[in-house]
Amino acid sequence: MAQYDYDAVIVGAGPNGLAAAITLAQAGCSVLVLEGKDTIGGGARSAPLTAPGFIHDVCSAIHPLGVASPFFRSLPLSQYGLEWVHPRAALAHPLEDGQAVLIYRSIEATLDGLAADQGRYRALFGPLVNRWQHILHEFLGPLRFPRYPVSLTRFGVPALIPARMLAKTTFRDPALRAAFIGMAAHAMLPLSWPGTAAFGLMLGMLAHAVGWPMARGGSQQIVDAMAAHLGTLGGKIETGRMIRSLDDLPSSRAVLLNITPRQILQIAGDRLPDRYARALRRYRYGQGVFKIDYALKEPIPWRNSRCAEAATVHLGGSAEEIIHSEAQSYRGRQPDSPYTLVAQQTLFDATRAPEGRHTAWVYCHAPRGSNQDITPIVERQIERFAPGFRDVVLAHHAQTAVDVEQYNPNYIGGDINGGVQDLRQLFTRPVPRLVPYSTPLSNVYICSSSTPPGGGVHGMCGYFAARAALRYSLKA
Repeated sequence: MAQYDYDAVIVGAGPNGLAAAITLAQAGCSVLVLEGKDTIGGGARSAPLTAPGFIHDVCSAIHPLGVASPFFRSLPLSQYGLEWVHPRAALAHPLEDGQAVLIYRSIEATLDGLAADQGRYRALFGPLVNRWQHILHEFLGPLRFPRYPVSLTRFGVPALIPARMLAKTTFRDPALRAAFIGMAAHAMLPLSWPGTAAFGLMLGMLAHAVGWPMARGGSQQIVDAMAAHLGTLGGKIETGRMIRSLDDLPSSRAVLLNITPRQILQIAGDRLPDRYARALRRYRYGQGVFKIDYALKEPIPWRNSRCAEAATVHLGGSAEEIIHSEAQSYRGRQPDSPYTLVAQQTLFDATRAPEGRHTAWVYCHAPRGSNQDITPIVERQIERFAPGFRDVVLAHHAQTAVDVEQYNPNYIGGDINGGVQDLRQLFTRPVPRLVPYSTPLSNVYICSSSTPPGGGVHGMCGYFAARAALRYSLKA
């Protein structure tokens, strides 16, 4: 019988790679995780990017899918220091006239003052919130025979509608339409496309079901807790090990790659069948992001002070403005008023900045592969809703879409989702296969966000890839 150094080697120590490692270690496998960077984390790193004493989330910051993830919820991560911090409101969406829509855990509190749409909003989100765990089971993974067909239909039918159409036909209030479109814009797709309503429905459902929390001390705490738990299971992690070929790996019964199709072609292309390699080359990446982290001497001076109740603020103005912005950036044109996402974590987590100081985490969608520094454009957008913002800035750190990819090679062209997440490429990513995590190489699997269910810090891609490896390569 062949001897191996490990049962499984995982390439990439982001949330999905660590989730795969934990799942395999729980099954009794010997596991090694190799990370090219000097620190673990992938899309959940934190670092002092601006000034001494300020801790910033380099990539992801707010984690509704993290706190809701069935895999994360199965782990004792709180024992290793992970604490979820819940702001009073999940989301604020200000408008230029000073009005603001706030999304609270309570549907009733959310609709206070929006009488014209109370019944419609309650009818849309109430049934989803009641079934949220069933809905996650059906949609936070690969296509499979439904366990909860009623919940699948309840969510799936409106989810197939373009976000623009669902907002227009459901809500009378322009402010509520804008808030829904702002949530749907997390799709990073033109919002006239079918299926984009799914993102607004999912994020709105989670806002009421579990909230939009952050990890106290920074997103790094999520992966640090995962790594600590992996250590108790006997798993090993080595950093500073950039893998450029499958030949660089220790011998193992299974290899799981927490990387995207372009990198798979680079390190395994000579071993892949031509047909599969061509399919990987056709894989589509989405638009990029432009990111700014700020050190602030005081909180953001919102025109509507209620915005301080939420850690997440969506800036884009009306629904039509956001729809126009997202269409432009997807098609490779830089919007003049980009849809911009702001996180103000230090209003709720004082551990991230010196006493009395604050941080702001800001990003907007940008043309893929753009190297344009649009800091003035983003700051102008913030000033629309928070006049005087520039006056509270102590320091900032900006990253173009090109910089984002250089920081994390999985973010091709600045695409933080591991590829376009439209109907053509959501459950079939990266290649249509009965088991999407498998490859034609019998012991090689993909566990990155380029597999279902796609982007986000939830670990589910890694979990399902590990289950596939256990079934097909790591049988006792």
